[in-house]
Amino acid sequence: MGMLGAIAREFNYVTSMLSVLKKIGKVGPGSGLRVPDHIEATVDRFPDRPMAILDEGEISYRQFDAFANRVANWALEQGLKPGDTVALFMTNRWEYIAVWFGLSKVGIVTSLINSQLSGHSLAHCLTIGETRHAIVEGALSEAYDAARSCDLGDIRAWSFDGGFSDAEGLDDVLAGMSDSRPERALREAVVPGDPVLKMFTSGTTGLPKAALMTHVRALYYLNIFALIAKAAPEDRMMMVLPLYHATGGLCGVGCALSFGGALVIRPRFSASAFWPDVQRFKATLFMYVGELCRFLVNSDPVPEEAGHTLRCAIGNGMRRDVWDAFQARFDVPDIVEFYGSTEGNVGLVNAYNQPGAVGRVPGYLKSRFNIDLVKFDLDSEMPLRTTEGRCVPCEPGEVGEAIGRIDPSDARFRFDGYGSQEDTEKKVLRDVYEPGDAWFRTGDLMSRDKLGYYYFVDRVGDTFRWKSENVATGEVAEAFSFKGIEQANVYGVEVAGHSGRAGMAALVTEGAKALDLDALHAHVHDSLPAFARPLFLRLQQQTDTTGTFKFRKVDLVKDGFDPARVDDTILLDHPGEGRYVPMTPQLYEAIQSGSLRV
Repeated sequence: MGMLGAIAREFNYVTSMLSVLKKIGKVGPGSGLRVPDHIEATVDRFPDRPMAILDEGEISYRQFDAFANRVANWALEQGLKPGDTVALFMTNRWEYIAVWFGLSKVGIVTSLINSQLSGHSLAHCLTIGETRHAIVEGALSEAYDAARSCDLGDIRAWSFDGGFSDAEGLDDVLAGMSDSRPERALREAVVPGDPVLKMFTSGTTGLPKAALMTHVRALYYLNIFALIAKAAPEDRMMMVLPLYHATGGLCGVGCALSFGGALVIRPRFSASAFWPDVQRFKATLFMYVGELCRFLVNSDPVPEEAGHTLRCAIGNGMRRDVWDAFQARFDVPDIVEFYGSTEGNVGLVNAYNQPGAVGRVPGYLKSRFNIDLVKFDLDSEMPLRTTEGRCVPCEPGEVGEAIGRIDPSDARFRFDGYGSQEDTEKKVLRDVYEPGDAWFRTGDLMSRDKLGYYYFVDRVGDTFRWKSENVATGEVAEAFSFKGIEQANVYGVEVAGHSGRAGMAALVTEGAKALDLDALHAHVHDSLPAFARPLFLRLQQQTDTTGTFKFRKVDLVKDGFDPARVDDTILLDHPGEGRYVPMTPQLYEAIQSGSLRV
């Protein structure tokens, strides 16, 4: 690119970003807006446009608001006050959004519970959320009943769309409620910095933690991606992500609800149904997480994937290899990759189709953002400190942990924390560059180039050391983009007599298709340096993920490569034979005793 082209690129970038920042400022804390104020304004502008498009027909914004008003009036009848919490345990459906919207109209906080939970994990989320009432979809009654055995205290359960034992029916109660909009005075005591939702971390490394979602933060999520995608009333957002998570339930929902568009809410993601659904509902926007795009790239071609109406895909976690294949095959004009977390104060957006980047902060705009990268010690899993006790910023090209300066006076840079103060404090890094400063630890390792593009490398704890070298699991997983492999989950396992951890990859293959192990062995050895090649493979029928398709690795790490612990096939990249061989008890003992050096 010549000098004039570079200047034009930077001019377009700056004007676009400043425009977005100016518009997003209109829903900031200075505006006094709360989430229900914002959504009610959309309802009043577009009462007869579709809010949701279903198999059975359309739900207008007027119908959506009427249902939400009945929920709000039900809450008032129960004696609930602003700041009280109601748990919502429901699958993907338009009423999900209407319930928490309705509760927010009268200042009630909704705790959004992962619909995949049961038993102890579900009870944990219900109890740490300080729940007084729980609205439970009938289809999830068995999971809720299992949680009751763990002592839920005096939570009052209400069944929705199907009854179950020991729960009051909500459907008939709501039918008898007024659909008149409650007076705004009922939420006047609620300020933008108060919580509107309680959302939960994914629980990839343990039980979920409750994160507080304030009105102002929720408003940013509802608006920022709608602005970047230039969302309009004619847009239709394909929603296949769970609505209990911020990516789908706020960022994706906001692309519709902020500007009068419609949501195409599907119960779950299906690779085979995705493109037919896009064509059937004429979807224009799609909210993704990276693994969904990998599934689509690895799926068999269907006629509907050509000539579709999708103009923009928005999401996070799309690796470079998937990005290139996704755009080449499906011809989606724009991909908006972003970085952020439910509870965190660091946000980045790549709005210019830079493959693999999670966002950009050029040097001349650095003061408008709070992110920095600091050098990181993999052994202690903490940022490095100088002899004076200060952290060390990374240079372009260096990998470090991303941290976000905490500034309570700026809603974008606040850290509202978790329900537990102990959990909150673990995420705060103090005295980083000067005495008394405080930064949020993202737990993510990144690099940045000279133009200010940021690239995700790995999660802290996922990156490990083997043969005195750092191994990034995300980069290793990319090497398993190979015919017959649907998913690759890479992690490190301990080997007796060795410092660090050896690489292991849990692979999910395509159905009954045979995997050419010799060809895979050659491919991996060509693609990765010796220290980064996984020493062990574990062949699985399916992998364990969260509801947003993040890999759970805790149990895999515990299992290690011992064939006595797992039923799956385990393979060893045998150093003497130059190929993958099945792991046997004899091989396992030879490795652990040191008689076979790996």
